[in-house]
Amino acid sequence: MSQTTFPRWIPLLGGLLGSTTCGLLLYAFSVFIKPLQAQFGWTVAEVALAYAIICLIFGLMTFPAGRLSDKFGPRNVVLIGGIIMAVGFFLVSTIDPPSKDIVAAGTAAGADAAAKAALQAVNQKPLYMLYLFYGVIAGFGGGCVYLPPIATAPKWWPDRRALATGFTVVGLGLGSFIMAPLAVSMINSPTIGNGSALPVFKYVGIAMFIMVVIAALCLKVPPAGWKPAGWNPPAPAGGAGAPKAYRDYTYDETKKTSQFWLLWVAYFCGSFAGLMVIGLIAAHGIDAMTLVYKAQNGLDAAAKVPADAAKAIAAAAAGAPAVLAIFNALVRILIGPLADKLGGTKVIFVTLFALQVAAMLVLFPAGKDSVMLAICAGVIGWNYGSMFTLFPATTLQYFGPSAQGSNYGLLFTAWGVAGFCGVFAGGWLKNMTGSYFMPFIVSAVILAVAVVILATLKAPEKKAA
Repeated sequence: MSQTTFPRWIPLLGGLLGSTTCGLLLYAFSVFIKPLQAQFGWTVAEVALAYAIICLIFGLMTFPAGRLSDKFGPRNVVLIGGIIMAVGFFLVSTIDPPSKDIVAAGTAAGADAAAKAALQAVNQKPLYMLYLFYGVIAGFGGGCVYLPPIATAPKWWPDRRALATGFTVVGLGLGSFIMAPLAVSMINSPTIGNGSALPVFKYVGIAMFIMVVIAALCLKVPPAGWKPAGWNPPAPAGGAGAPKAYRDYTYDETKKTSQFWLLWVAYFCGSFAGLMVIGLIAAHGIDAMTLVYKAQNGLDAAAKVPADAAKAIAAAAAGAPAVLAIFNALVRILIGPLADKLGGTKVIFVTLFALQVAAMLVLFPAGKDSVMLAICAGVIGWNYGSMFTLFPATTLQYFGPSAQGSNYGLLFTAWGVAGFCGVFAGGWLKNMTGSYFMPFIVSAVILAVAVVILATLKAPEKKAA
């Protein structure tokens, strides 16, 4: 059946809008770290834990979201999940910060125990509210928004599955490209943030609500047996009408294979490294460029940088996540057709992951210069973004399309676990060592493990029909 009154480009639009809201939610959090630290007196590790929690909840929710989408339809799951996500993000703006005097006294160099205790007494409840609103509530809703379009849009595009998959996830990068400069502009605006990140959560939360409602209305499953006009599926081996030589793996069969769990580990490693960097790259740039500014102007390491210079440094550092976002978005569309042309994903996987290891090894010294930092960010964004097209394509290649929603939903939990571990470990290593050097080196080592796995991995045996 090829006739339908529902244009098949509309689910692509729904996927684009849905993934863009997820990009707004997730991929520019590093620009919030410094403002939240300054306003609440939290440590890098405390703020980073909020990002770790949202990655965990978001990633773990994709599997049940896929199941719920199959049962109740993608439109219902995305609509309800999107509203929950927008509400959670908006609620962050309602958190009341401690007084500036308490924060200043508790975070000053050489602050006594009483000042630190006074700060801790008033900033712990707001911290838990950040974890609840952003990490748990928004993360829960975001996980429901992300997966259903990935499972739905390719059903309308059986002739271009890789392109459809890439299009539905491109918004993750696009959202971060929009969010990073937008958030910095709003934070620095004297009429909006005036140094505070909280108004960003308010206004962007409202925009998220509008976007997810439109996204949900664009999603619909095609009728059974539907195919594009003029397109016919490839004939089975042996010619048209011949019995199918092989069948797809079921979900239960897939999760029993060693290849699936090796892919899970590789996905974990790539996500661990990428998310650790995404969560810290802007803060690293601010710290490194601030030290350079102080050295060039003869300032003591403990001296405060003038407000105008601090804003300029923050804007320069925000260029890194913006560039990362551009390449993160572009690669999701471009890499799919390339993988189709090469007939597989292995060569691309190994090449890109090896390049990303090299980029992470030079990321720490690159933080001193905005151009070098942006170049590293672009390489990392390109390679990180490719995972979100290559891993579902590999899952499809290995196990077939029949159980793709459940298979990839389970595989994507690796991203959630890695987000929690990677982001939390990044903040913890930064606090323990006082530098971003160790988090980036650890990321490179973890990613190297993925290179070895992907270079040696072989497809599972075909299942006889």
